[in-house]
Amino acid sequence: MAFKNLDFEINDHIGVMRLNRPRKLNALNQQLVQELVKALGKLDADDSVRCAVLSGSETVFCAGADIEEMNGKTFVEMYAQDHFTDIAEAFLKFRKPIIAAVAGAALGGGCELAMMCDIIIAAEESFFGQPEINLGVIAGIGGTQRLTRAVGKAKSMEMHLTGRRMTAEEAESSGLVSRVVPLRKLNEEAMSTASKIASLPQLAVMAAKETVNRAEETSLREGLLMERRLFHAMFATEDQSEGMKAFAEKRQAHFRGR
Repeated sequence: MAFKNLDFEINDHIGVMRLNRPRKLNALNQQLVQELVKALGKLDADDSVRCAVLSGSETVFCAGADIEEMNGKTFVEMYAQDHFTDIAEAFLKFRKPIIAAVAGAALGGGCELAMMCDIIIAAEESFFGQPEINLGVIAGIGGTQRLTRAVGKAKSMEMHLTGRRMTAEEAESSGLVSRVVPLRKLNEEAMSTASKIASLPQLAVMAAKETVNRAEETSLREGLLMERRLFHAMFATEDQSEGMKAFAEKRQAHFRGR
């Protein structure tokens, strides 16, 4: 599948997507958005794919939405087009884990794009921010909601109200990113993590992603019930039987994704 603004490949059960609009700092225009939506749809439908990695360049992950494309649009146009709903829904529906490998700037829509992924691994020089207030708007792809859940109200409020940027070090200590690595190790770490996930029982991986995400959306009691029921359901899978049998026999398990 060939795209204009997105490098895309499937390698050893891993879907690899790299934003490629260097002259526009990987800004999200509608063409790139639609390419991401199509790529996610293909990866979700491909049973051989068990994990995905999303990255930008070594100097910028994504500088945000394409302001030139939005400049001059009216409320009626933005509302009628339901701007950015398609990409937001595509990430929400994607059942396999996605790792964001972030180098350089992840600002505005770029920060939101990273937060739509399940794990963020950041290069030491990377930074995050929601500077939409400087343009007379607010975040529109989940920034006010996901950032608040990740780092708490105080930091999120300051970033949204002032446009302050968060360094990779602060992002890690605040819980926004999983870990920070040297730039030269970023791709290696992201692919290594994806490979580890891809080697594990796929149904259990998908169930774990679903239950962790539900923790942000429901009460503790309901979340615990969902977790327990999916835990019980795993005992209907071949991978559960193989995993426990291999543990008892002190050998490597061979998972088949069923």
